Amino acid sequence: DAFESPKKEILREQYVYMARRLWNIITVPAFVLMTIFGLWMVFYYYPNFPLLTVNSSLPWFYYKILFLIGLFIYHYWCWKKVLEIKYLKNQDLSTANLKLRQSNEIATFILFLVVFVAILKTAALQYWWQLFLGFIVIVLVIMTTVKLVNKNKK
Repeated sequence: DAFESPKKEILREQYVYMARRLWNIITVPAFVLMTIFGLWMVFYYYPNFPLLTVNSSLPWFYYKILFLIGLFIYHYWCWKKVLEIKYLKNQDLSTANLKLRQSNEIATFILFLVVFVAILKTAALQYWWQLFLGFIVIVLVIMTTVKLVNKNKK
């Protein structure tokens, strides 16, 4: 950024502090609660649920699990970025600002998919192309909005 050196250092320290607080106070507890309650729901509501075999009456559930695995992978990627930010030592972050803003929305996209599949259940599989098309439209609208907001800030 175009700030002078002392101001840039103060802003960098504040940013790292805020990123670590966000990670430790909101993101990690939400991740832990999601995992605990998700496993509880699986084993409480489906005690005989075969996790390793395909149950033809619950195909939507496997898609939901697949999307949640994607959320776990995204969470891991975010953790690596937080560690990278923590150990920068007055260097610039290798990931562009716009890419970070856009990647911030990935969890929202995954959660949209999880909620739509969980609510629609078998209808989500029957009308998968409408769900996919709607998802693509939502992704494009949000990504365009992020780009426009970032463009107007310059």
